Amino acid sequence: MTEDLPELRASDTDRERVAEILRDALAEGRLAMEEFDERLDAAYKARTYGELEPLTADLPMVAAGPAPLSLRKESGAPTPWAERIVSGTEGSAAGLSLMGGFQRKGRWTIGRRFTAACLMGGGQIDLREANFAGPEVVINCWVLMGGVNIVVPPGVEVDVRGLGIMGGFDAREDGAPGEPGAPRVVVRGLALMGGVGVERKLPRAERRRLKEERRRLKDDGRKELD
Repeated sequence: MTEDLPELRASDTDRERVAEILRDALAEGRLAMEEFDERLDAAYKARTYGELEPLTADLPMVAAGPAPLSLRKESGAPTPWAERIVSGTEGSAAGLSLMGGFQRKGRWTIGRRFTAACLMGGGQIDLREANFAGPEVVINCWVLMGGVNIVVPPGVEVDVRGLGIMGGFDAREDGAPGEPGAPRVVVRGLALMGGVGVERKLPRAERRRLKEERRRLKDDGRKELD
């Protein structure tokens, strides 16, 4: 990897490439289970190439195996986000809750402008598997004695601009740069005696896969010790 790459943002595909190299190293006995777990966790948390590079720097490639997977972004290479930004589609525009609740999750398309209005109720906007009607979507939250929870996947940039009165807007994810080609989510509005939360999570399928993989690898490690 060249010296001009470390600060470039890594994508989910880049992290998965490193994870595959680590799995091969574990199978070949180059990594102990504990070290594999530490490096795998670091790989999926990495934001830049500079954080990914040290995780495989001491692992040689097998000459007879497939060519090493490069972490360099090739010119014009498609990104996973390209398929999820569906310009020209209106998408869902609103979620309303009156002493109840609403949910938007799974496979759905969020419009460029989405309004979440909650009066003594709650709403959940889960974008981990969603498509986006444009490269930037704005979520307007109007909350009175209620709450809205917004879940975004890794790589999405979040900009929180809301105002809380006897309530608040969670800005912990605000300002973190997004991956190249990833959509940008702007959260704004007013929370009166209520709150708007923003959290970043892996998609459920990926979390289940990682959990099962770690369980399988630990079981294999125990068998080898028996």
